[in-house]
Amino acid sequence: MPNSQYWADTYVEKRVSPQKAIKQIRSGQRVFIGSGCGEPQILVQTLTENAKYINGLEIVRLLGRETASLIAIADKTMDTSLNVRSIYLGSAKSDLFAKQLRFITPMNMSDVPSLFLTRKLPLNIALIQVAPADDFGWMSLGISVDVTMAAARSADCVIAQVNPRMPRVMGQSFIHVNEVDLIVEYEEELLSVLPSKEPSESAQRIGRHIAKLIEDGSTLQIGLDAATQATVQGLSDKNDLGVHSQFITDDTMHLYARGNINNRKKGFNDGKMVASMAVGSKDLYEFLNDNPAIDFHPSDYVNDPFIISQHNRMVSMNVARTMDLTGQVSAEASAATRFAGVSGIPDFVRGARRSPGGKSILMLSSATEKESGLQSNIVPQLTDTVVVVPRGDVHHVVTEYGVINLFGKSIQERVVAMITIAHPQFREELFEKAKDLGFIGTERNLGEAAKAVYPVQLEQTIPIDGEEITIRPAKPVDERRIQEHYYTLPKEDILTRFFCQKTIFGRQEMETRSNVDYINDLTLIAIVGEFGFGKVIGVAESMKIKELNMTEIAFSISKEYQGKKLGSLFLQKIAAATRANGISGLLAYTFPSNKAMISLFKTLPYKVRTQYEDGDLILSCKFNEMA
Repeated sequence: MPNSQYWADTYVEKRVSPQKAIKQIRSGQRVFIGSGCGEPQILVQTLTENAKYINGLEIVRLLGRETASLIAIADKTMDTSLNVRSIYLGSAKSDLFAKQLRFITPMNMSDVPSLFLTRKLPLNIALIQVAPADDFGWMSLGISVDVTMAAARSADCVIAQVNPRMPRVMGQSFIHVNEVDLIVEYEEELLSVLPSKEPSESAQRIGRHIAKLIEDGSTLQIGLDAATQATVQGLSDKNDLGVHSQFITDDTMHLYARGNINNRKKGFNDGKMVASMAVGSKDLYEFLNDNPAIDFHPSDYVNDPFIISQHNRMVSMNVARTMDLTGQVSAEASAATRFAGVSGIPDFVRGARRSPGGKSILMLSSATEKESGLQSNIVPQLTDTVVVVPRGDVHHVVTEYGVINLFGKSIQERVVAMITIAHPQFREELFEKAKDLGFIGTERNLGEAAKAVYPVQLEQTIPIDGEEITIRPAKPVDERRIQEHYYTLPKEDILTRFFCQKTIFGRQEMETRSNVDYINDLTLIAIVGEFGFGKVIGVAESMKIKELNMTEIAFSISKEYQGKKLGSLFLQKIAAATRANGISGLLAYTFPSNKAMISLFKTLPYKVRTQYEDGDLILSCKFNEMA
C-alpha cells in the first residue's frame, strides 16, 4: 500500500479480527510480542489458541507477563510447536523461572534494538499494542517503547492491537498507521502491577540510608524493586530531582506529584522525565496520558551509558538479590516480581558512575526468611548463579545495616566492608569462610563488631568554615583511615593522647578502635571528603569500665581542625549515647597542663570531679549529678 494514500482509508482496509490477524503467522516464523505491561493480550491469547496449528515458531519477547501460557505449550510440545526467546538477564532461581532457563537470552538492554534493526535477529511478525491514532495517523506505543519500537520498525509484518485504554505517551513513541500491516481494535484493561505491601522495618532502614546518599538536584534511575514505598519516603524531603530511567512506576509518579521531581537540573533533557517503559497501576497510566513532562524513548537511547552519563549527579538505584564478599552481584528474578533481573542494570551502573557527581547504588536485604530458616543474601562466593554486575563495577551497597563504597577497595577491604552490612547472625561464619578462601588474613579478628548494629542515629553532617564534616560511629572499614590519622598527629598531640611518644600504631591496635559494639565500646570519627574515601580528622574513643559502670573517653583531633569545636561535639554525642546505654558517667585521664581537655569536660551539664593519680589528672562526672 503506497504511503501517499490517506491514512484513514488505509486504517479501515487494515482492520481485521484477532483470529484473522493471527492466521497471517506461518510455521517457522519468528514473532515478537510487545513488552511487559504493554503486551497485546488479545493477540497473545489468540496465538496461544492457534498454536497447535503452527509448528516451529520462535517467540521473541522482553518481560513476558505470561497472560496466556506460551511456556506451557513449549513444554508440552517439547519446543516443537514453538520456542521462546526471552530477552532477560538473571539466574532465574525461583521455581517460577527455573523451567524457563533455556529460553533466556542474556543481553544488555541498550544492545537489543540493534539486534532487530540490523536484522541479526530478523523478525517476521511483530505483535504490538498502541493507543488510537491521532488526527494525523500517529499511534503511540504507550507504556512499552523500550525494544518494541525497534521490533515494529524492523519486522516484515506489524500487527497492532489498538486499545483505547493505552495512554498516549509523548516522545519517540509513535508509529504511523501506514507503518502497520494489520490492525485489531480491541479494548481491554492494560496489565498492571498490584500495589506493594506496607514496607518492612528493614526496607524503611534501607530507604533512610539511601536518602543520605542522594543530593538535591540528582537525576534518578529507579529499578522496579528499588522504588519501594520506603525509598520514596526517604526521598520525600529532596528537591529538584530528575528522572532518566528504564522504568516509570507509581513511586516515581508520587515523587513527581509531591514536587520532589521537577527535572529542572538534569543537565540533559531538562524539564522532561525520560523512560522507555511503565509498570504500575491504572493511576500511573492516566498520569502518563498526554503528559508533556514525560518523554518515552527506545532502550538504545534510555539505556545507553553515554546518554546516561551526561546527566548531572546521575544516581542509579537497583536491587540485588545476592552478593558475594568480593562484590559480585546476582539480580535474578523472584516469584514476587518477574522483573528484578532485567539486564538494564549494568547499563545504568556504568553510566551513572561516569556522570558528573554520579553514583550507582545497589540495595539488598541482608537476609531472607525461608522455610528452612533465615538465609543470608551475602555469601562467600557466587558459584551457582549468574553474575549480573561484575565486582569492578560495584560502588555503593546498602543493606538495613549500613552503607559501604567498594570502589578502589582491595579484596580484604571489600570482605570487611560486606561483612559489616551483613546480618549479624551470619557475620562470624562469613568471616571464617573468607579466611578459608584466602580473602582475608588469618590473623584478622572481627571482635565485638560481629553482632553490633550500627547506630545510624549518631551520624551528623555539619558545615564548619564552608566544609562539610561528618561525625559518625567508626566501622571496621575505618581501620586504615584511623591509623593514618594517628600517624599524622604532631608529637605533642601524641604525647597528650597516649601519655608517651608512640611511633607505631599497629593494625591490631586499630582493630580495637574500629571493631566495636557501639554499647560498651564506642568510637566516633570526624571525616571530610567523599563517602568511602574521606579523611579522618578526629577520633573520640570511649570504653566502659565494668567495675565502675563508667566510660573512659579520649580524643584526638588533627592540628588544622583544632579550635573548631569538634571536641565539644564529640563529647556531647558520647555523653548522650553512653547515658542512653545505662552507663552512669564519664571519666578521662589527662595531664594537669591540658587546659583544653579540662575546659572541654567542664562544658558538660554535670558536676565535674577532679583528682590526681601518679601525676595524672582524672576528670569524672555522673549523669545523675547535675552541675
